[in-house]
Amino acid sequence: MYDALNESEWERVDQVWDLLDDAEIERARVEANELLRRRPRHPDLLVLDAAVAIEEGDPDRALDALRGAERSADPALLFHLRALARFHRVDLEAARVDAEKALAVRPQLAEAHALLSRVHELLGHEEEAQNHMESAFDIDADTFPLPLEVNDEAFDQLVEKSLAELPDAVRKHLEEIPVVVEPLPRRELLVAEQPPLAPDLLGLFVGRHLLERGHGDVPSGPGAIYLFRRNLLRACRDAEELAREVRITVQHEVGHYLGLDEDELERWGLG
Repeated sequence: MYDALNESEWERVDQVWDLLDDAEIERARVEANELLRRRPRHPDLLVLDAAVAIEEGDPDRALDALRGAERSADPALLFHLRALARFHRVDLEAARVDAEKALAVRPQLAEAHALLSRVHELLGHEEEAQNHMESAFDIDADTFPLPLEVNDEAFDQLVEKSLAELPDAVRKHLEEIPVVVEPLPRRELLVAEQPPLAPDLLGLFVGRHLLERGHGDVPSGPGAIYLFRRNLLRACRDAEELAREVRITVQHEVGHYLGLDEDELERWGLG
């Protein structure tokens, strides 16, 4: 048994949540660690630890923390965070089960509806995905707006414009590699890396970048640059933001193909 957190401790917990909302992840980690140092393995603090770990891109740490958090004061949040960690591990079926448990405890948890929408979308369950997306919007329209509606032709034009704006020295290297727009990343693409890639990624380069190739290499498939249309549409609030995000994603993945680091991206006009 663990004693309940006192009022002062709950205030500090709320402060960590505020830091996460403001994307101050490093400060949130420092504060969460300090709380855990004073109250080791406290279930409510393990839930907080898991939330910070997810924002740090470490779903395995989050799952480990949640194994000791079963007595948390907020089981809906525990189930939701476990679902989110499993989603990032591309364990979609388990994520679905946990998100449904969260909603069984708290049916109006918008975050769980939004997550279930993304899980069902990746599983190919279009109707369920749409229903949960609309539920999240109905509960909290500001946080979970409906995705932009842009037809395939208009989206492809944004991609083509972004490619046309690349410097000449960069475009000549793209003649041998396709730029592919897909609705969502396929599971096999995500789990080809360990740990798996996040299912909500916006773009991906697959293959050997130019700096890894030598003159004596045996010819092989050139790989591809992928852009994931639905993830991009979900990430943007308006057409202007979408155009900017498509351009940034194209430049970023082209940079990966060229084997450039952050400083080199600037020199090539891709920063």
